[in-house]
Amino acid sequence: MTPNPRQSELLDAVRADGVATVEALAERFGVTLQTVRRDVKLLAEAGLLARFHGGVRLPSSTTENIAHRQRESLNADAKQRIAKAVAARVPNGCSILINLGTTTEAVARELLRHKGLRVITNNLNVAAILADNVDCEVIVAGGVVRNRDRGIVGEAAVDFIRQFRVDIGLIGISGIEADGSLRDFDYREVKVSRAIIEQSREVWLAADHSKFNRPAMVELARVDQLDLLFTDQTPPPPFPALLAEAGVQLECVQP
Repeated sequence: MTPNPRQSELLDAVRADGVATVEALAERFGVTLQTVRRDVKLLAEAGLLARFHGGVRLPSSTTENIAHRQRESLNADAKQRIAKAVAARVPNGCSILINLGTTTEAVARELLRHKGLRVITNNLNVAAILADNVDCEVIVAGGVVRNRDRGIVGEAAVDFIRQFRVDIGLIGISGIEADGSLRDFDYREVKVSRAIIEQSREVWLAADHSKFNRPAMVELARVDQLDLLFTDQTPPPPFPALLAEAGVQLECVQP
């Protein structure tokens, strides 16, 4: 199909944010909910958007993540706000496990002035960033290095992580689905992240708004395994109810 001007603007809005509710789009473009639903239906049938209950997102694969360089620029402002909020909650002198992801890398940059940290990570980018902090001890997991994002995965990394018991496990993920599952694409990466959750006294998730209702192939955890969720917009339904039921503290860092 060839989108009309309003549909093209709707596409641009979703591309900018990654996800949007029908209500927000209707308000933004000054049209009825029925008009937005009709546009979304046509765009989804053309493969330009993907629908979920109450909203719309960019179509994506459940089996493969987008490239690391592309993820670095996607929602970069939101990730920086999230990173500042996470760093503000990290006390000096604590131990922290950090997994893979561009959001956790943004957090690492915000931790450069912290003192007395002991950071264990399977993310070589995180390790390189925090190596510049002379008051931070960085411990790197062993294993297979993925060249696409410098992540360390595999059984050796899992065994290494299981040696530790830390104050905070900070994780990033690829998607949060409406059934309360946290998901990612690589089962080897997921196994390391599960070990991080198991070895952490508190589990913090840093995820921008585009991760809600984003599908991915492998289940990493459930929302009830989290203590704290940092994001940049109020999550769409049913996530507020899921988080409240699970007793997860939500910190939303809007502009």
